[in-house]
Amino acid sequence: MYELKGYGAKRLIKEFPTKGWKLRALNKLLRKLKDTGTTDRRPGSGRPRSARTASNINTVNNLVLSQEDAPRSHRTTHQIRRETGISQTSVMRIVHNDLQLKCLNRRHAQELTTANRLARLSRSKQLLLKFRRQRLT
Repeated sequence: MYELKGYGAKRLIKEFPTKGWKLRALNKLLRKLKDTGTTDRRPGSGRPRSARTASNINTVNNLVLSQEDAPRSHRTTHQIRRETGISQTSVMRIVHNDLQLKCLNRRHAQELTTANRLARLSRSKQLLLKFRRQRLT
């Protein structure tokens, strides 16, 4: 209505009373529309990025993934923090938001031998025989 009919802030409030617009906010919006031609934020008007810059993203990307010629050369977020000086939360944000990867913790696992597997199988069969179907239900 402002662009089509030239309505001001007071006229817009009268035309649309159910919207709950405030005069001061509408004046500010119309002034911005008149000055810039749009109501969008100006590029670069927000808080500048300090840790998630393009160079830091590239550095973390090189460290977090294993290189093709050197397998198992990836680093943990804690190691990346120590090497680059970027905080660990920022490293995790870069990995999650910018690289679309997941941060996983390494876990020690027991490797099962064939003897272990056979023993587990026989014991599970013994347990199934011990607790018959009528006892389970």
